[in-house]
Amino acid sequence: MAELRKTPIEGLIEIFPKIFPDSRGYFFESFRQDWLQSLGISENWVQDNQSFSVKGTVRGLHFQRAPFAQAKLVRVISGKVLDVVVDLRKDSPTIGQSFSTVLDAERANLLFVPAGFAHGFSVLEDAVFAYKCSNYYHKDSEGGVLWSDPELGIDWQVINPVLSEKDTKWPNLAEFLKQSEGGL
Repeated sequence: MAELRKTPIEGLIEIFPKIFPDSRGYFFESFRQDWLQSLGISENWVQDNQSFSVKGTVRGLHFQRAPFAQAKLVRVISGKVLDVVVDLRKDSPTIGQSFSTVLDAERANLLFVPAGFAHGFSVLEDAVFAYKCSNYYHKDSEGGVLWSDPELGIDWQVINPVLSEKDTKWPNLAEFLKQSEGGL
């Protein structure tokens, strides 16, 4: 049992599992395929990834190009992050728009991200981040958009972010759209 919420960007779905607390702790179903199937989404999850990041870290904004494009189902196991996506789908009416939501262990909420989005997150509390992927990692298909591009208007809610060198070198949105001939 979960509450499924559509977002302002078509295809992005927030999922809020029902948590059953008792004197021993709590129980919840962290994933059920039929949640997404009820919305006509039938991804075949082939890879699970997990990372640990310290408060203040920013990871992203990442994607994989076709034919290795990935849908993702993201959540945190512990801690709290601001999860951020940018629509890069070539024919989307919301191309270039971003969406963000807080994922935290207490609410156990998830975000379904279709293929064609750049994805990233900032760490608000030390966090273990986990996600399912609909395609395997493929290094040569990896890409990104600069996390700090002012055109995206994203408030990452961190001061002095901890970044990988790679994440400081992605093109901004305008450069990406030009290089990719209009998106993914």
